Amino acid sequence: MPERILLTDARRLADPLPFMRRLPPGSAVILRHYEWPSARRLALALEMKALCRQRGLLLLVAGDAHLALATGADGLHLPQGLLPRAAGMRRHFALVTAAAHDAGALVRAAQAGADAALVSPVFATASHPGAQGLGILRFAALADRARRLGLGVYALGGIDAAAARRLIAVPKSGIAGIGGITT
Repeated sequence: MPERILLTDARRLADPLPFMRRLPPGSAVILRHYEWPSARRLALALEMKALCRQRGLLLLVAGDAHLALATGADGLHLPQGLLPRAAGMRRHFALVTAAAHDAGALVRAAQAGADAALVSPVFATASHPGAQGLGILRFAALADRARRLGLGVYALGGIDAAAARRLIAVPKSGIAGIGGITT
């Protein structure tokens, strides 16, 4: 399991390639860019896959198994809303991750065959202004639940170097974020 996962964001990280170049080998990148037209998202996915090969990174595509398969991505990321329809996806990919905002989503992620859950938002985040963060204790409880379900767990939401230090004592697979995890 990678220790770091970079998530793309069409508004906050329109061009993820420079950030990908700063990730240590063995990290993963999740292509989101949901708002982009299919052809543009495909072109970006192909560029990202080439850079991942060069840098020793894993590429996951969020929410689109067809795009993930077409680009030879290493895995698939399932937004929480897609978990009920995810049955059978596991067999096509080396790595499957899922978004989880509560304990019920962790159960659905495990039932869908996910390898890991990105639990969020741990702290206040620019991606969801005004959303209440879980905080360290609630994140730790969800992380423990995920591990008992056989899932790896990643902290997502407001994660930068300072936040990662605050989470050092919480057992987890790693951290995930948009821009803050590359600095």
